[in-house]
Amino acid sequence: MGLIFSPGFFHSSPVLVAIVVGAVVAVVSAVVGVFTVTRGLSFAGHSLADLGAAGGSGAFLLGVNQLWGFVAIAAAAAGAIELIGIGSTRGRDLATGIVLGAGLGVAALFLYLDTTFSNTTGASITILFGSIFTLQSSLVPVMVLLGALSVAIVLTLYRPLLFSALSPDMATARGVPVRAVGVAYLAALALAVSLSAMTVGAVLSTALLIGPAACALRLTRRPGVALLLAAAVGMLSVWLSVLLAYDSYYWPPGHRGWPVSFFVVLLIFLSYLLTQLRPRGWAAWQLARGGSNPPRLTDR
Repeated sequence: MGLIFSPGFFHSSPVLVAIVVGAVVAVVSAVVGVFTVTRGLSFAGHSLADLGAAGGSGAFLLGVNQLWGFVAIAAAAAGAIELIGIGSTRGRDLATGIVLGAGLGVAALFLYLDTTFSNTTGASITILFGSIFTLQSSLVPVMVLLGALSVAIVLTLYRPLLFSALSPDMATARGVPVRAVGVAYLAALALAVSLSAMTVGAVLSTALLIGPAACALRLTRRPGVALLLAAAVGMLSVWLSVLLAYDSYYWPPGHRGWPVSFFVVLLIFLSYLLTQLRPRGWAAWQLARGGSNPPRLTDR
């Protein structure tokens, strides 16, 4: 065991917090991420994640916890995308690009002010790339509650989300409130990217949102199974990353621990490469989206 787990691993409070928070964030990101990919909103998810830099840096300037900054800016950006966007994919991407550009400009200003008027070192790095080992244990209940809210929204709207993802026109014809479902989904997405930004940073949080979901959808066409597979990939990636980051402190030349976010992104990327060996699930899903042999809405 000593060859795998460095001394003090199981007795370290930061490690225990990282394991709990990592599991919560991985599950939330997986559940929301599967629908992010199937609804073709990867760009929107990536944009909301990047915009977290504005929220995190703004919160730092105000002296409040970065989590609330991430949540506030993600919710505001999601609302702005929905407000100025139109129903077509092109219009939605255009709105997302406009909001992303404006938000990154604000982030640049806030990060500049952070480094200019603050004596705290490493604030920008923490906001952009995360530091799961520095999370306070008092944040765990709050993050669990926000994660549960995000998952509850998605699971409550499971069938309408799936139906509108496969065939928006048919869903509208059958009375599904597609616009309202989309707004609720964006709220869940905003919470998911905010939580992931707290663990792996605003810049890299897309990896947890998109990567495990993309892996799962390459292996199965059943949405319910995809949720479980994505959660498993995300959790294993985060937990193994926590272990590697902790152990790296004892690697030569010593006392130079590697960031958790690097290992998370690397492991998810390698997982996706491995799924290339079995491309049937994704191909079947894409075929279903095209209207041929769609999966039943009761498939789990």
